[in-house]
Amino acid sequence: MLIGGILVALTDPEVQSAAGYFFARPQDTVIAVWQSFAGAYSSLFRGAIWNYEADTFVRAVKPITDTLNFATPLIAAGLGVGLAFRVGLFNIGARGQMLIGIAAAATVATTVQAPLLIHLPLTIAAGLLGGALWGGLVGFLKARTGAHEVILTIMLNFVAFYFVAWLLATPGLLQRPGGTQPISSPTPVTAQFPSLFPAPLSVNWGFIVAIAATAFVWWLVERSSLGFRMRAVGENPFAARAAGVNVERIIFYAMAFAGALAGLAGVNQISGTITSGFGSGIDAGIGFDAITVALLGRSKAWGVFAAGILFG
Repeated sequence: MLIGGILVALTDPEVQSAAGYFFARPQDTVIAVWQSFAGAYSSLFRGAIWNYEADTFVRAVKPITDTLNFATPLIAAGLGVGLAFRVGLFNIGARGQMLIGIAAAATVATTVQAPLLIHLPLTIAAGLLGGALWGGLVGFLKARTGAHEVILTIMLNFVAFYFVAWLLATPGLLQRPGGTQPISSPTPVTAQFPSLFPAPLSVNWGFIVAIAATAFVWWLVERSSLGFRMRAVGENPFAARAAGVNVERIIFYAMAFAGALAGLAGVNQISGTITSGFGSGIDAGIGFDAITVALLGRSKAWGVFAAGILFG
C-alpha cells in the first residue's frame, strides 16, 4: 500500500511540478504528495467499498456489492488452484477447466427447460462435472504417465479455448440461433443466480455458493481423511507412498476437485456476471489471476477467500 502510494505520487504531474522548486518551498511538495496519495486511496475506497459521497444508502453500498460480485469467480478458481498446490501440483490450467465448465453449463442452461430450483442446480452440476473431467484428465495423465502437469495444463488450456470457440461458431451448438457471430444465447432466467438484494446492488447467490465451496474445501483438506492423504502427498509423496497412500489416486482426485472448482467459477461467469451471452473470452483471465489469489491466500481455503475479495 505504501509502495503503491509512492508510485502514485511520483507519477503525479502536480507532484513533479512542485518538486521542481522543492528547496524554495518544500511544503508545496509535501502538500502535493499528500493530496495525490489521499486522493488515490479515497477514490479506491469509494469505488470498491463505500461511496461516502453518494446521495443514498443504496448507492453508497453498491461498490462493495460489485466487489463481491467480481470476487466470486476468483474465489472459486483460486480454491481450485490452491487445492492442487496443497498436493504439490502446479495447476495453471484453471482457464481451460473454466472454459469446459462454461461449455457444459451453457449447454444445460440453453437446452433444458425447468423451474429455477431444478434448472440452476443442473447448470451448476454440469459446470462442476465439465471442469472435473478436464482437471481429472490432467490428473490421470500425470498419475499414469508421469507427464508434468504444467505442460499438460498449458496444452489443455489451448485445446479448451479453441474447442469453445468452435462451439460458439457452429450453428446448432452454442452459437446464438439466427446469428452468425460467435456469441452464445443469453442464459435463461431460470439458470441464473438470483440477486441477494434489489437492483442496483449486484451481488447474487453465486457469492453464497462460493462461501459454501470455501467451507467445503476447508473441511476436505483440513478435516477429512482424504484431505490428510492429500496433504501427506503434498509434503512428501515418497513418505506418503511408504505409509500406504495411493499417490496416483490422490493426484487424480486433487486435479478433479481443482477442475470442478474452476468449473464453478465458470458457472458464476455465465449465471451471475455475464448473462446476456458470451464469447470465447468469457474466462476474462480469471484462470490466471486465480494463481495469484491462491498464492496470496497461501493455498488455505479462507485465505484464498480473503485474497479473492481483495482482488475483486
